[in-house]
Amino acid sequence: MTAEGARPADAVAADADPAEATATEAEAAARTGRRRMWWPAALAAAVALALGVPALVAGSNPASGSSSVAVPADDSPEAGFARDMATHHQQAVDLSFIVRDRTTDEPTRTLAFDIINTQANQRGMMMGWIDQWGLSQHSPAKPMAWMKMGHDYPAHDGSLMPGMATNTQMAKLRSLSGRDAEVYYLQLMIEHHKGGVEMAQGYVDMAKNDAEKRLAQSMVVAQTSEMELMTDMLKERGAAPGVPAS
Repeated sequence: MTAEGARPADAVAADADPAEATATEAEAAARTGRRRMWWPAALAAAVALALGVPALVAGSNPASGSSSVAVPADDSPEAGFARDMATHHQQAVDLSFIVRDRTTDEPTRTLAFDIINTQANQRGMMMGWIDQWGLSQHSPAKPMAWMKMGHDYPAHDGSLMPGMATNTQMAKLRSLSGRDAEVYYLQLMIEHHKGGVEMAQGYVDMAKNDAEKRLAQSMVVAQTSEMELMTDMLKERGAAPGVPAS
């Protein structure tokens, strides 16, 4: 366009649709709200990607985390943690997708979005390690048997490990909407995070793979922070942690 054909910036602004301007302001406000809540998820993803991946490819053995560490055995804590946490993470993603579609509340949807992105990313990393190690994605061993702590969690109604929701609870979440869905999701997710933190810390305490240990440590930090956030969100809704009996 020639200089003669160009329109002054103030003329363009004057022609702007007021409705579009209002929408733009609303989007900006929403982005500001998201920035206040995104950091736990970003912390976990950043630690996992910045510290875990480079270490995994640095050694002479695929996904060993160190040139001096052998590929983990099928019954090792490394393989067990990767498999079990991938399963645990998948349910957190499923719960978050459910609540995303059951409420229009921006803080709840933002939290769900962060959990979906963080835990799906971490799950992909762990499944990728299992594949690089040449191991099966599944094991005949009971969940968390690798912790060697006499962990005999009674799997029931789809809840395979501590903190996991039952199929009945997930169905109930799908039946709720608005504030009721938000409260129930937060209560379920706090319990889910408690189980996840216990498992992640259990691996940290016995880890031999530096990269996987760093990922587990990032889970402990981020999920502990998210539990505090979710507890505050429950208080704002006049509720408290603890999943009510179905």
